[in-house]
Amino acid sequence: MSGYAVQVDGVQAYVGNGSSGVVADAPAVVFIHGAGMDHTVWALPARHFARKGLRVVAPDLPGHGRSSAPADGAPALASVGKMAAWIAKLLDALGIATAAVVGHSMGSLVAWRFACDHSKRCRALALLGTSMPMPVTDLLLDAAHDNHHAAIDMANAWSHSTPGALGANDNPGLWMLAAGERLLERSGPGVFHADLSACNGFRADESEVTCPALVIAGNEDRMTPAKAGLDVASHLPDARVVRLDCGHAMLNERPNEVLDALIGIV
Repeated sequence: MSGYAVQVDGVQAYVGNGSSGVVADAPAVVFIHGAGMDHTVWALPARHFARKGLRVVAPDLPGHGRSSAPADGAPALASVGKMAAWIAKLLDALGIATAAVVGHSMGSLVAWRFACDHSKRCRALALLGTSMPMPVTDLLLDAAHDNHHAAIDMANAWSHSTPGALGANDNPGLWMLAAGERLLERSGPGVFHADLSACNGFRADESEVTCPALVIAGNEDRMTPAKAGLDVASHLPDARVVRLDCGHAMLNERPNEVLDALIGIV
């Protein structure tokens, strides 16, 4: 996916644009990746919406992918609130007033926080593989803290359903477990732990989302169980729920179905 660099709050940020030119006044859609990931997880929906004429903004969060680390020297931003504030600054830097905001896993928390804190700027919200709170087991946190490959192995295995772990996918040539492993291996030291800690420390408050919303839940999700996603949806005033037969890595396991659902909200 092609993209460009932009300075945001002391960070040289990389933004994927869906391999399309930037049309300044087109409706915008922002894609926010999960823990240890980067903008490439959004390749299919980013390219689709770019070709439909939308302005696609798929950033690498600070410390991820091609974006530099935060200015304070930390490997990544320390909290969901700081990530949401950074997304707002990114939109300011790009001259974007409003956008549909889509987030997966950790990115869903960031998207929700953005929609609450900047309600006039969020025209639609999509939460994929979400849970509030989003607790992380000590076993995974400790392994990530030590930058041990066991953290990658655990997260990758737990993110896929049984068929997904066996490699089943309608799109030929995609080895899902290997793809997930390589993405996490690309993150720098301390980044995955910082992300997981941000998820673990997140607590939803009484803020309200006022825009139309979509929640996509995986029936075999072991990281953010479907019932947790349904609970989040029940607290949104105008939410549609889509359940898919997949694990947490729904962008890997069910990319076409995820795109179909997003078409209805973005």
